[in-house]
Amino acid sequence: MTDITRILSPQCVRVAVEAGSRKRALHYTSDILAEAHPALSARKVFDELASRERLGSTGLGEGVAIPHCRIACEEIIGAFVTLKTAVDYDAIDDQPVDLLFVLIVPPEETTAHLDLLAALARLFGEADNRNKLRNVHSNPELYEKLVGMFSRQAA
Repeated sequence: MTDITRILSPQCVRVAVEAGSRKRALHYTSDILAEAHPALSARKVFDELASRERLGSTGLGEGVAIPHCRIACEEIIGAFVTLKTAVDYDAIDDQPVDLLFVLIVPPEETTAHLDLLAALARLFGEADNRNKLRNVHSNPELYEKLVGMFSRQAA
């Protein structure tokens, strides 16, 4: 199992983001990823995420989405945000999304990518985990709570 702290840094976690739409949520997460990883272009990240969404929504249901795409980069990186107000996301259950975990994956990382998606789906599949993440009020607390959940799940 991948160490989530290698993928997700504290500066890429935000609580109660005002997005208003799926597009704006993807723009926001693209910006914070590019800010934390200067080798990435926010525009390229957004374009690739939007392109992937056109193939089919990454909304898992229960208010969760895991937008992801492949971009030439050194390693898998991620961002996690909670939205102040859930947005329409064409999720499988037609429910709006307020928890987004964004993944940027190097093209050659097929197995790690699929393992990580499965681990995140398991973590977000538990109502208790979703509720705890929705009730956090600071970025550092959100980061610690998510890392703790992921670590407990991997144990």
